[in-house]
Amino acid sequence: MQVIKDKQIVNDSWNSIADEVSVSDGDITVSFARWQQHKQDLLNHNGKLGIRIGPDDSVADLANDLDKLQLIELDFPDFADGRLFSQAWLLRSRYGYQGEIRATGKYMPDQVFHLSRVGVNSFNPENQERLAMELNNLNDFTVSYQQSVN
Repeated sequence: MQVIKDKQIVNDSWNSIADEVSVSDGDITVSFARWQQHKQDLLNHNGKLGIRIGPDDSVADLANDLDKLQLIELDFPDFADGRLFSQAWLLRSRYGYQGEIRATGKYMPDQVFHLSRVGVNSFNPENQERLAMELNNLNDFTVSYQQSVN
């Protein structure tokens, strides 16, 4: 599978592990709930570690652990739910997270430029055929009126 990362289409090494599936070696993402319940075990895992957060999850609860995470996935359940835009902004501006922030789920291609402005630097569209279109959408505007985190 491929994703957009730092304005390039690249091969993806990350595996999303469901809560009921045992953790394997390699680069994995787990749910926020699983992280909260099994943090110490996950920190001993062999490979890179990432967390999937949804709109209801609090990035403030991750603030002390951000240095242990190489990827934070923002899992959009619905394109109309904009709370994850705020979560990305908080991760970059308030908590200084420097790792990869990836949009996944039901975001719209028209939102990728705006997501990049709040700190998202990676995109995993539900439909892989949209990769090239989303990459182009990152350059939709050349002038911005508001400040951004990038």
